[in-house]
Amino acid sequence: MIRLVSNSQTLTGTQSIDRATLRFLSVPAMTLLTAVAAQIAIPTEPFGIPITLQSLAVLLTAMALGSKLGSISMLLYIITGAIGVGVFAEGNSGWLTIVGQSGGYLLGFIACQPFAHWIIRRKDNSIRGWIAIFTAGLVVHAVIFAIGVPWLWFVRNNDSGSDPMTWATAIHYGMVVFIPGMILKSGIATGIGAWFLPAVAKRLW
Repeated sequence: MIRLVSNSQTLTGTQSIDRATLRFLSVPAMTLLTAVAAQIAIPTEPFGIPITLQSLAVLLTAMALGSKLGSISMLLYIITGAIGVGVFAEGNSGWLTIVGQSGGYLLGFIACQPFAHWIIRRKDNSIRGWIAIFTAGLVVHAVIFAIGVPWLWFVRNNDSGSDPMTWATAIHYGMVVFIPGMILKSGIATGIGAWFLPAVAKRLW
């Protein structure tokens, strides 16, 4: 018996393959974007924790890819840096960076991925408004800080070559100094997201 396949069935199959390919390629693409954004860095005094565009790329990853693909993309980013490729801020790499004072922020890149999607995505896969997108930006940064600041405090206080760090100092230099940039990057992500998320939702979600 010869089975006839309609043009519509063929088209649907092709679209499914294209969508799968796009989802597959989007993971390393966002990893690369994060790596590039990390090189735009301004060190802060006195501890040298840099202000970068990393969190903007992390936020865009969370909004565009969702929790699963976004987490995989950020895990790929950390693994790439861990094996010696200079993808971290200021071209740094290696396990010492991950276990160092900025390591908590890197781990926060993975932990924050589900939150943006939960906030901006409706049950029917449509996108909520710009207020939700901006809120997602703030929440993503908050999760990163929630891991990064205690990590900074712990590492500095367990380093025999460093002076003891108080919680107030860790919060100030590990979070407060970054708040203006957080607001700015959340605003930029809101503008970008309002423009590209409806199209992305149809192709990646």
